[in-house]
This record gives sequence, structure tokens and C-alpha cells, in this order.
Amino acid sequence: MNVKRNTLLLLAWFVWSAAGFNIFRIGFIEYKPYHNIINYLLSVLVFVVFQIFVFGKPVKKHTERISNYTEEKHLFIKFFDKKSFVIMAFMMILGIVLRSGGLAPKRFIAFFMRVWGLRCFWQVLSSAIIL
Repeated sequence: MNVKRNTLLLLAWFVWSAAGFNIFRIGFIEYKPYHNIINYLLSVLVFVVFQIFVFGKPVKKHTERISNYTEEKHLFIKFFDKKSFVIMAFMMILGIVLRSGGLAPKRFIAFFMRVWGLRCFWQVLSSAIIL
């Protein structure tokens, strides 16, 4: 199924917002016992680090890649490149293994997933403003 370039951006927006919301939801549910000022300050710190070192450049790069397509219609899965699909799969597998295998403390999982999910969702919102 071929779609327009803007639809590819919309699909990327939808996938990341769904992923971000779900990750945040899991982290929020697990995070309830750990509400205190230190955890909130650490959350803000990690949130900023993710923006600077993890999310900022790839989002711009993917938006530019899609915007620079010369043809108007593309296969709907081209909202990600191969590397992005591998990263998404790795993140999902790692999250499932850490949670179901008990390989990390619940406090870490709750903290990390809450911040990571909020970061994904925030990036989607800030990208929507650019669109």
C-alpha cells in the first residue's frame, strides 16, 4: 500500500506516540511506590539527557529523510529505515526480557520506563508542531 510523504510522517508519529504512551503507562503503574523528590529530579535529569543524546538528532534526521523523498507516494513501512526497525525491536525485546525475567529491580524498570515513555511521547508532540 503506497501512501503520501505526509502520511509517512503521520504513521511515524502514530507509532512513536503509541509506543511512548504504552511505555509511560507501564512505568507509571510500576512507579507509584517510588514517588519522592529525588526520583522526580532524577527523572528530569534523564529526560534532558535523552533529549540531548538520544532523541534529538534521529528525529530530525528521519523527518528530513521522509521530507526529501522525491516521489510523492511510498510504501507505508518506509516511515522507518532498517536501522530504526532494528532499534525498535531491540528496545521492545529488552523491555520484555527485563520485566518478565526479573533481571532488573522494579524501581529501575519503573523509573526508566516512565522517563523513556514520556520522552518518546514528548518527542512526538514536539515533532507535531514542526509538521
